[in-house]
Amino acid sequence: MRPLQSVAIGLVVVVLVARFGAYDALADPVGWLLVLAGVRRLPDRSTLLALAAAALVVACVVWFPATQDWLDRSDPSLRWAVNLPQVLFCVALCHRLSELAGDAGDGRARAWLRTTMLLNVLLALAPVVVFAASADDLLDAVYAAAGAVVVLLIVLLFVHAGRPWATDS
Repeated sequence: MRPLQSVAIGLVVVVLVARFGAYDALADPVGWLLVLAGVRRLPDRSTLLALAAAALVVACVVWFPATQDWLDRSDPSLRWAVNLPQVLFCVALCHRLSELAGDAGDGRARAWLRTTMLLNVLLALAPVVVFAASADDLLDAVYAAAGAVVVLLIVLLFVHAGRPWATDS
């Protein structure tokens, strides 16, 4: 399997939820292990590995139903904070891949990845604006948009997985 395919499949596992009882059968930690397996095969990967590892640690803690219940009862800003490692990883991944694509002269891939990076940054900051404006009714829309951007990233990872700049180092 190519590195970006592994990362994409891992993010699919992270994004999808299949509840059996109180547990998610598609455990996010498993998804992050797939992401780590793909990232470790990319060039200049130290930052990506650290961010994916942080997301893995958070996913391990949050996977348990008791933690999910506590987050559901807590301030919405805590759920935002719990998602930050995942968003920061996606931003860094888009940045690194856009650099690789740019260095290889793949301008179209670079543009798509930079756009996805910018959207991730904006949607990472959007909940802060919603919290500050006390417009909690917009929070679901922000999270839905963030989910759509992750799906866009997954599609881009699959599309670009076979490009020479995206193969094993």
